[in-house]
Amino acid sequence: MVKNTNDLRQELSQIDRKNIIHPQSNPKQQAENGPKIIFKDGDGIYLQDIENRTYIDGVSMLWNVNLGHGNTEIAQASYDQMAKAAYTTTFYGYINEATARLAEKITSLTPGDLNAIFFTSGGSESNDTAFKLSRFYWQLQGYTNKRKIISLKRGYHGVTIGAQRATGIDAFRDFSGEVHQDIVNAKPHLTECERGDTTHPEYEGCIRDIIDKEGADQIAAVIMEPIQGAGGVHVPPEGYLQAVRALCDEKNVHFIADEVITGFGRTGKMFGVDHWEVVPDFMSMAKGITSGYAQLGGVAMTEDIRDALNAYDDMLPHGFTYSGHPAACAVGLKNIEIVERDGLVHHALEMGEKLKNGMQYLQDKHPIFANHRNRGLLAGLDVVKDRDSNTLFADEEKASAKLIDYCYDRDLLIRSFDFEPGMNIIAIAPPLIVTEKQIDDIVNIIDAASSEFIKQL
Repeated sequence: MVKNTNDLRQELSQIDRKNIIHPQSNPKQQAENGPKIIFKDGDGIYLQDIENRTYIDGVSMLWNVNLGHGNTEIAQASYDQMAKAAYTTTFYGYINEATARLAEKITSLTPGDLNAIFFTSGGSESNDTAFKLSRFYWQLQGYTNKRKIISLKRGYHGVTIGAQRATGIDAFRDFSGEVHQDIVNAKPHLTECERGDTTHPEYEGCIRDIIDKEGADQIAAVIMEPIQGAGGVHVPPEGYLQAVRALCDEKNVHFIADEVITGFGRTGKMFGVDHWEVVPDFMSMAKGITSGYAQLGGVAMTEDIRDALNAYDDMLPHGFTYSGHPAACAVGLKNIEIVERDGLVHHALEMGEKLKNGMQYLQDKHPIFANHRNRGLLAGLDVVKDRDSNTLFADEEKASAKLIDYCYDRDLLIRSFDFEPGMNIIAIAPPLIVTEKQIDDIVNIIDAASSEFIKQL
């Protein structure tokens, strides 16, 4: 017997409250109230719940659904591979065609000589892998003490133990008391400091300062997102990535680019570092590699690092069950094929200009908005009490969270960030297939939601 919608919602809600612990959610509220949305279908930038309410996915769920929902070409690619061999391992020197073809494709797209890849299941695993391979490389070179990793405050790198400590957001960094990972947070985006201006008032705690105090012989790598995502969509100042690249070269330290969010066209370039023509030593990737249709990640590395690993004459004691998963790699291949065939990297750049104009309109109209910024379809807006007087909302007012609730009431799903005192940021990052009309719809909903929000102040 087919259940009616209300009965189905009650059944699934009961299961949810009893049997599921949700990531990055409030467990007490979840246990008491059950799920806010129970999704059923997706089509392009839209999602539908079991009550047939349709939402605009304004953040590509978790910055990953680059091709939008319900893409049948990708589904068919997955089915075709699963019907042949859904899973074979890459342990013991084994390989399959989909994994080999995807490795070849990705390394043809990565900048410079990032010509080898270690596959993972997602972004956190990719960053932990980059840490381990960097440290292992230095061991092979005789630098047994080069273990420490420097990351940036407000950076987000995942929730495995190493990635958690690299994340520069206290709630993640401190969770469960995991504190002994040899990972230090530096002040972000201080270009002149990284170039060597020790007289700069913010110099203490920058990357260069930490390297000099710790000793370059103790530092394995610096990791950063080309554009910070979950930290609030912070675009670095011009020259910053080049300055960090030069600093890493000077101090004999690896540069790890976390492209988990920014990779595969999100910013209007294939990879975020391409905006600044910087080639890292390692590049972590996930999310847009499959547009969320399968769990897959990877770490690309330079030929020098590849060659050092290839000279190691013993078992490499690292790997994941799903490293190079055939069906996931088939999805990745089809995903990249569609991105290239449909010109979606350039489209993201063009739609990013449209979104930028929309955010400028919102900022001009509403005094609660400031500092709009974006690269391609990765955008952020500060929410302030009054822009002209630079007055911030009190933390207890939860301004950005309330604003996105007003957007939710109007069928738009976007994200807010308020993890620091005085911080209220909203993020906008629709799928790369978004149209001009759909961007207008997103901007118009935020406009109406903002007007209602201001009335309640």
